[in-house]
Amino acid sequence: MEVKIGVQYAPRELVIESSQSPAEVEKSVTEAIASEGTLSLVDEKGRRVIIPVSKLAYVEIAEAQRGTVGFTAR
Repeated sequence: MEVKIGVQYAPRELVIESSQSPAEVEKSVTEAIASEGTLSLVDEKGRRVIIPVSKLAYVEIAEAQRGTVGFTAR
């Protein structure tokens, strides 16, 4: 699953590939906002990303899209 995080005053968004379900990520984001602390997520390789909630612009949660190879009929 892909999580895109917009951070205030940062020119690019953070993109994390996570093995967590969309519901788990949403719960983590909601709890972090409620506590006004930090948002902490772990990617598929075990790296932890920690962002102060006061700097969050947005969080986009989406299924990772696989690219197609070859031609497809429409």
